[in-house]
Amino acid sequence: MPQILRNTQLIKQKAVELGFDACGISKANFLEEEAPRLEKWLNLNMHGEMGYMANHFDKRLDPRKLVDGAKSVISVLLNYYPEEKLPESTEDIKISKYAYGTDYHYVLKDKLKDLMEFIDEEIGEVNGRIFVDSAPVMDKVWAKKSGIGWIGKHTNLINRNIGSFFFIGEIICDLELEPDVSIKDYCGTCTRCIDACPTDAIVEPYVVDGSKCISYFTIELKDAIPVEVKGKFENWAFGCDICQDVCPWNSFAKPHKTPAFEPHPKLKEFTNNDWEEITEEVFREIFRRSAVKRTKLEGLKRNIKFILDY
Repeated sequence: MPQILRNTQLIKQKAVELGFDACGISKANFLEEEAPRLEKWLNLNMHGEMGYMANHFDKRLDPRKLVDGAKSVISVLLNYYPEEKLPESTEDIKISKYAYGTDYHYVLKDKLKDLMEFIDEEIGEVNGRIFVDSAPVMDKVWAKKSGIGWIGKHTNLINRNIGSFFFIGEIICDLELEPDVSIKDYCGTCTRCIDACPTDAIVEPYVVDGSKCISYFTIELKDAIPVEVKGKFENWAFGCDICQDVCPWNSFAKPHKTPAFEPHPKLKEFTNNDWEEITEEVFREIFRRSAVKRTKLEGLKRNIKFILDY
C-alpha cells in the first residue's frame, strides 16, 4: 500500500478511536470559489459588528498562509446532540444545545492534540496547527471539501448519518495525504429552515445575514438589541437552534458520547424564574467552563430581559 494512503487510513482510524464522528481530508489549496462569495457577504455588511470576520481575508482563503508548506487539511466532526434536551416549549427560556456542557473549544482541542501527537509518533514529525474556531479558517468549507457533509440552505454543515448538531475542527499540516471527494447536496427542494427563521436571517438559500441571526444578537452583539426584533426570539436567550431543529436530516441525530457535553445537574432543573433571578455566583458555578461565558452575566440578563419584555 502506498505510504500516502496508509498514513491517511491511520489518521482516520485514530480519529474514530478518539471519539470523532467523522474525519475527512482535503488538499490545502486556495479556496477560489469562496473568494467572491466571502467578499460579497462582507461588502453587504452581513457580518454586522463581527469585525473579525473581515480580518485576514487572504489567510481565510488560503491555509498555506496559516501553516508554511501546508499540503492537507484534516477535518473532524464531534457530535453534541443531547440525549435529554433542556425544556424547549414556547414559554421556556432556551439556550442553544451546543452550550449545554463544557465549552467545545477545550474538548475539541484536547482530542485534536491527541490526534496530532499520534501523527508525530506514528508517521513522523509534521508542521501542523490545530484549529477550533480560533483563527480565520472556513471550517464548514473544508469539511465539505473533505466529503464529510454538505453545506445546507441554513449554511450549517449537514452529515447524512448524524444531521448537523456537531462541532468542526481541523488540523492543517504539511503532510501529504489522500484527499476525499465532496458529496452532493441533499437539501433538495426543502425550505424548512428558511421558512422557520423568525428574524428572516436566511435571506436566500445558502446565504445567512449574520447581523439578523438570533445567535448574533444574543452572543456577538455587545450593544442594545434593536427594538425591531422584539418578540421574534421565541425565548432563545443564548444562541438559537431553530433552523437545525426543523431540518429533516436531524431526525438522524443520535445522542453524543462525550460526557463533557452533559449539562450541569442544576441547569437541568432550571425554571424561567431561575433564569430571571440568576446571580453572579450561580452563573459562575453552572457556566464555569461553558460557552455561555462569552456573553457574560450582564449579556445573558440583557437577553432574558429582552425576550421576556418586562
